[in-house]
Amino acid sequence: MIGRIAGRIEYKSTDSVLIDVRGVGYVVHCSDRTLASLPGVGEAVALWTDLLVREDLLQLFGFPTLVEKEWHRLLMSVQGVGAKASLAILGTLGADGVSRAIALGDWNAVKAAKGIGPKTAQRVVNELKDKAPAVMAMGAVGEAAPTPDDAVIETAAPAPKPAAKPAPKANASAQAEALSALGNLGYAPGEAAGAVAQAAGEEPEADTSSLIRAALKLLAPKG
Repeated sequence: MIGRIAGRIEYKSTDSVLIDVRGVGYVVHCSDRTLASLPGVGEAVALWTDLLVREDLLQLFGFPTLVEKEWHRLLMSVQGVGAKASLAILGTLGADGVSRAIALGDWNAVKAAKGIGPKTAQRVVNELKDKAPAVMAMGAVGEAAPTPDDAVIETAAPAPKPAAKPAPKANASAQAEALSALGNLGYAPGEAAGAVAQAAGEEPEADTSSLIRAALKLLAPKG
């Protein structure tokens, strides 16, 4: 299985990018958000990939982070969500937005994606809510920087962890640590993820202790 691809961009289309890897061109389908974030033609790029295999079709899908790739795989596991719908959701919300929407049970945010109806959005939230904490915790793992001469890496899932570097968001590690702490306190994964996501949304730069305190207040019985 092709788990990561790196090379030079040859051209971009409305829904994919052609990446030249040492003379071999790979068509990689991406969300609108990912395509907009890629560098220009002739520049180096690296994407985590997921290979869709059907009897009459082979398609590569590309993602800037392992978190986004994992959400794609999970979204595809939901009945009624294919590759196109998954990319629409990720393109609308981004990986962090998907994590937050599912953790908070906000199916209206999921429904904002093109082609996603209310029933499908509710199904996505209901089926994936308990899986949100593990994916959110992956946000604390950095991504390897692309280099022009990288080759395609073929690997069985899960892909190997890249070299760590600072997380793109200041409190990515704090969210993962807060989730772990709440789990140790006996809170269910779904409710812990929802509380941490809400607390992080209200205070994006909060450290671990602050997130735990804020989440505990949110989880405290009302009345």
